[in-house]
Amino acid sequence: MLTRELPSQSLPSLRLHDKVYQALQLMNENHVTHLPITNAEKYIGLVSEEDLLQADNDHSPLSQLEQSFFAVSVRDDEHFLRAVQIAAENALSVVPVVNEENELTGTVAYNDLLRYASEFMSLNEPGGLIVLEIPSNQYSFNEISKLLETNDAQITQLNTSNDPEKGMMQVTIRINKAEISDIIATFQRYEYNVKYFFGEEQYANELRNNYDNLMNYLKM
Repeated sequence: MLTRELPSQSLPSLRLHDKVYQALQLMNENHVTHLPITNAEKYIGLVSEEDLLQADNDHSPLSQLEQSFFAVSVRDDEHFLRAVQIAAENALSVVPVVNEENELTGTVAYNDLLRYASEFMSLNEPGGLIVLEIPSNQYSFNEISKLLETNDAQITQLNTSNDPEKGMMQVTIRINKAEISDIIATFQRYEYNVKYFFGEEQYANELRNNYDNLMNYLKM
């Protein structure tokens, strides 16, 4: 899904002549801490609630805070996950969407982006989730897929992220099977480091035993 295909947002935009108190009021009404600013339909940047609260006079025009505007946005022809990334990296409550002419075409709230991401990854569908951590040079999609197939499970979503400094890769796997005890045991038997898992477990596995042992030790 491209950002231009996201459901239209009713979030307002600001102009340079708007006053600080007006911007704060709009943020409060819309439950956000950022709003985009435009000038002659061109996108200029985001202003934050924090910067507004630091203004000397709440009747000052926003043009006096222009040096603190945050020039970040996504193009309307980019995948919407790019907007999720930008919002997360910059702790934004909203992400402006612009076209080729840098005109503001929409503004999407971070909470809505998370909901779209959840739907995109089918997190509301039945199944399990497993997160593996392995050396980057040992990653094999074929082997992971084969181990899942031996447990009558299939991959519905797979994402990877690298940590170059540690030489490690984190592999997040969504599968079409909710009961994952046997799958976790299989990965452990093949010496995979299972960092997290979510599903239905019918019996305690090694990870749960280790966790319980640690908790019992800390209580001593």
